[in-house]
Amino acid sequence: PLSMPEGEWTDMGRMNTYAGHRFDPMYMTPEDVDIRDIAHALSLMCRGGGHLRYFYSVAQHCINCADEARARGWSRRLQLACLLHDASEAYISDIIRPVKVYLDNYLEIEASIMDGIWRHFGLSDLSESEHAAWKQIDDEMLLYEQHFLMVGKEDVKLPAMSSEPDVAEHGWREKAEEFLRLYEEIYVSIEEG
Repeated sequence: PLSMPEGEWTDMGRMNTYAGHRFDPMYMTPEDVDIRDIAHALSLMCRGGGHLRYFYSVAQHCINCADEARARGWSRRLQLACLLHDASEAYISDIIRPVKVYLDNYLEIEASIMDGIWRHFGLSDLSESEHAAWKQIDDEMLLYEQHFLMVGKEDVKLPAMSSEPDVAEHGWREKAEEFLRLYEEIYVSIEEG
């Protein structure tokens, strides 16, 4: 059997993030959250478990959701919620919906991490209707993405969108930078408002 140097086993429960943070994701706090980690990780993560025509990141999906909220004239808080709705995946990865619904423990962990993320960004007081609103955009964007990005889903009926979602292929660095720019634009306007 392989052996680890002394002390390594005790550190196995901690994750190292892109921004240099180290913590146990099972006991994540709002202070552990960093927008740089979220933008970086989500830009490298492919939607649909990678079963798409080409690389399309979770970051790009979130950007499209925030842009749709803006096009609908929704509040900056809802735009930020749309941008961050998959942020837990930056810390625990993505699992496709058909599997995720059976993983109760995963859903609990995801909810706990999202609670810390919502608190970090001042969104812990989102109402039920606000949560329903960002979930609606998330679901509609999924249908839009399926139509254009999944083989055999070309007949999926396109939902009525107020924006024109960008489903073109882009590099991960471009989307990480765009995610951060959009975050700054939205968050600063919330802080000033």
